[in-house]
Amino acid sequence: MTNTAPHNLYADVSLALKNGRAQLIDKLLAGKAPDFLDDNARLIDDYFRQRYEKSTVGPQMDIAKNPYAVVALGGYGRAEQCVYSDVDLLFLFEKKVPRVAEDLVREIVYPLWDMGLDVGHATRSIKECVTLARKDFEVLTSILDARFICGMSPLFMKLMDQIRAKFINLKPDTIISWLVETNRERHRRFGDSSYLLEPNFKEGQGGLRDYHTMLWIAKIKSGIKQRRDLEYYGYFSHDDFTRLSDALAFIWNVRNRFHLMMNRKCDQIHLEQQRKLAEVMGVKAVNGHLPVEHLLGELHGHMEYVKQQHEMFLYEMEQKKRLKRKNKGLKTTQIKGLKFNRGMLNFISPEKILNNPRLLIDIFTESAAQRAPLNSEAKRLVKDFSHLVDDAFRRDPTVVQQFERILIRSLRAFEVLNQMLYTGFLARFIPEFKSVVNRIQFDQYHLYPVARHLLYTVKILRGFDTDAGAEADPLAHNLYKELKKKKVLLWAALLHDIGKGEPKSGHSERGAVLVEKILLEKGAGPVDAKTVAFLVEHHLLLVLTATRRDVNDEETAITMARVIKKVEVLKMLYLLTVADSMATGPKAWNDWTSSLLRNLFLKVLNILENGELASGWAVRTVEKKRQAVIAAMGTDIEENRLESILNFMSPRYMLYTQAGNIPKHLRLFAEIGDRPFVWQIEKSQDADTRTVTICAKDRPGLISRIAGVFTLNNIDILDVQVFTWRNNIALDVFEVTPPPDPIFENERWKRACRNLEEALAGQLDLGKELLRKKNDATSIRPYTAERPTVITVDNTASSFFTIVEVVTFDFPGLLFRVTDALFKCGLDIWVAKIATKVDQVVDVFYVRDFDGQKVDAPQQVAAVKAAIKDILPGEDPIHS
Repeated sequence: MTNTAPHNLYADVSLALKNGRAQLIDKLLAGKAPDFLDDNARLIDDYFRQRYEKSTVGPQMDIAKNPYAVVALGGYGRAEQCVYSDVDLLFLFEKKVPRVAEDLVREIVYPLWDMGLDVGHATRSIKECVTLARKDFEVLTSILDARFICGMSPLFMKLMDQIRAKFINLKPDTIISWLVETNRERHRRFGDSSYLLEPNFKEGQGGLRDYHTMLWIAKIKSGIKQRRDLEYYGYFSHDDFTRLSDALAFIWNVRNRFHLMMNRKCDQIHLEQQRKLAEVMGVKAVNGHLPVEHLLGELHGHMEYVKQQHEMFLYEMEQKKRLKRKNKGLKTTQIKGLKFNRGMLNFISPEKILNNPRLLIDIFTESAAQRAPLNSEAKRLVKDFSHLVDDAFRRDPTVVQQFERILIRSLRAFEVLNQMLYTGFLARFIPEFKSVVNRIQFDQYHLYPVARHLLYTVKILRGFDTDAGAEADPLAHNLYKELKKKKVLLWAALLHDIGKGEPKSGHSERGAVLVEKILLEKGAGPVDAKTVAFLVEHHLLLVLTATRRDVNDEETAITMARVIKKVEVLKMLYLLTVADSMATGPKAWNDWTSSLLRNLFLKVLNILENGELASGWAVRTVEKKRQAVIAAMGTDIEENRLESILNFMSPRYMLYTQAGNIPKHLRLFAEIGDRPFVWQIEKSQDADTRTVTICAKDRPGLISRIAGVFTLNNIDILDVQVFTWRNNIALDVFEVTPPPDPIFENERWKRACRNLEEALAGQLDLGKELLRKKNDATSIRPYTAERPTVITVDNTASSFFTIVEVVTFDFPGLLFRVTDALFKCGLDIWVAKIATKVDQVVDVFYVRDFDGQKVDAPQQVAAVKAAIKDILPGEDPIHS
């Protein structure tokens, strides 16, 4: 009986915790657990206290000679215990840690592990704790959050007193500086979660760590004990503290519900999880926004508040340090009706705003000029009096000039625009902006909601004017410097996605109409208004053309030049395209996209400055290249034979292949002999890509087999140029991503080479091999199902080729399937472009039939569409 009684008791204690947590979680799901974090922590506290009281190991430790205490650390120490948050414990001993402490840990902690709780523990003496806190500030912050649970409470007090006396009071500024810098580094790593479509509740800017940092600094400076003390010690006003508590409560609630949905600790909510989370939380659609948009909009709003409070907290602290260090007064303002409070701008009184509504723009103008933020009260007053921003205010020339001065000249344009957005001023000043605030785009392409994306586009454009911008992108820097009307470009940047307020296609055209109306109402000249509208309507023109059309086809550049017409407009459109792509995210902007876009821009610029390309130019270009190649080859190939080989080359190959590459291709041709193909792999200089040049004996389906082999080896194709010489030699140039494992890249290429040899010899069934790969065509992420597949066969954009465009969901083997289907339709592929459109892929092929003709008969077009449809999974595609 004596052996089983403690065991039964422990089982009862564990069962009580398990049942208590289950009941508490049920209340949370029913919306009846407003104090869930604290209640959850107290349940765990009760478990530890009961274990301590009935411990069989404790009496063996001679607690009178070497007392110990059980201490909560971190989030558990703050009593902010989410469903699957870690339970961090310290077994604190006065002197050294006895060996039997391991048995104590086993007795107390192991049952919690069995229950699925993630428990972290340390056993240390007071001396060890103080020493570690001095060496590792992360240990210090966990101790700052420490809370006594059970054991000898004087021991806990002794630890806290020594930590403060021997370290915190001696180096408070050093510790605070480390906290601030650590936070900045964390923001750089995790991004601004008050903007991001996939926010990180904890680590991102506006997340819980921002609140923790404020709490730790207040504990260091003032010795506060709990969150409530932030108000009592004057760090927050009553209203600000109430709003902060509301924001934290919302974030914690979403985090808890997300933990339960995922059945584990998880702090970043990904796109594919967001709709389900909104559903399980019972969020309803509001004002035309989907439930998930409403949920994320509210979450972003609360995280933005935490972010702003954190920024003001640090700004005010820095202002006090500056005042003390320089012995100078704080900033002052000459604007009547405004004042500075501890380095931040505020209104003198609400009455001043009623008597002079212009103060609502004056405070932002002064914020930009003085590089000072608005304080919390000022932001609240802007919100409260935003109704004064009426039609007369919006059209007031002086007000418009002030807004444009911030947009064009202020180094703090992004920060000030962000304050305008947060306070609602921006949506009042430009009413059309309201429809894109918190408008979410559910794809893997955009990082930010629409309104935030627009502000980031402005920020990136303004960055081109800096030294950092010159170093990052010299072309964009020079073009921005040359612009005569930067105002036009920046208005276009701020409004280029304004048409996305309606969740349907055609946002560019819809936005162009809205933008022209907005600019004319604000007093812009008709020419400038139409230019901004043109930029908005065509802001995707260059990037879509560069990634989906053959840039080397002179018709592509000529078509662009005829649409754009003016050099100044081309420069603005290029800058807007670059900034828009960069603000969208890394899937929209990378070295490969950059090089394609730059290449197209320079070709169109050349046409606009020097006139359209002419056949005479083409003849001269080909002849000049022939002579350059003959000179470069020297004695590698005797001149008569070289002339003969050059005659086999197609005019298109000679026209669009760089002169420096032709000798390399000739040397590759000299190696082929009886082999089916030879290839050369080169690292690109300005991008993390590989150029694979394949010289092969031409045969039907060659491109399809190459595509299949690349897919089999996890090599993504970005672009393909296909040239067929008159001696039945195919010279195909692929731009691809490198194999996924850089250490074994050479081995991967050797394996791919063997695969291609086997495929061409009929020894490898690529179709079957690709079906064996994981995540084949049937695995489509649920939220992509709203985007239909589109198959287009275009016989108008090119004089010599039919252009087949397939927009569909990406999956391993897609390119192989499509190219194989085109081959079976009797089509030769001359150019292939592979681009990403949101969460879909766009495959574009320039094709002709085996007789060299376009595919323009209605029955041919229908057959091509049907063949592609048959190899694609999912719903019926849209044909155009």
